[in-house]
Amino acid sequence: MKRSSWFLPENPDVLGMLRRQAAVTVEGMAALVAWAGGEPEAAQRVRDCEHRADDIKRELRRELTVAFMTPIDAEDLYVMSERLDAVLNGAKDAVREAEVMAVEPDQAVAAMAALLADGVGHLAEAFRRLDPESRSKSEASATDAADAAVKTQRQLERVYRQAASALLEVQDLREVMGRRELYRRVSRISEILTEAADRVWYATVKEG
Repeated sequence: MKRSSWFLPENPDVLGMLRRQAAVTVEGMAALVAWAGGEPEAAQRVRDCEHRADDIKRELRRELTVAFMTPIDAEDLYVMSERLDAVLNGAKDAVREAEVMAVEPDQAVAAMAALLADGVGHLAEAFRRLDPESRSKSEASATDAADAAVKTQRQLERVYRQAASALLEVQDLREVMGRRELYRRVSRISEILTEAADRVWYATVKEG
């Protein structure tokens, strides 16, 4: 070890890693939208993004153990990364579940997937704004972007309820069970996304 590095604390760009994970998650959700819109081959892109995001998540965890200082609380960074990971894992699992049950995505799933993608986009923007050096004075706050993410998920709740209600008119029990499970999985992703957005608020309030 060089003498000059003896007393230099580790200061990895952990917030930058979180933003990278968010960028891959945005890409993964775009693939989910494509799959839900009738592109079966996009399912593999969802899985590929999930693996890439996992690598970044693990890197972030390692760096959090050695970081001398972090831009925001290390626990908040960990939780936001964990919830972001759960969002993309949920997307991968939903695609896999649909394949196993041989249930093709319908208009409701396509609409919910689009709202999930919008929400993740706002969440990624919230993460960017957590870094004062990345946000101009004229830009809105990270919490504004987090609020925008939550708003999209409220719209998703309405789509979910309408789709679930419409299943009452379907006579094929197998289709009802398959679609209901798929709707529920997508709805759960939305709940996790909202939890991630709430953590942005929590982290911001603590730092303030």
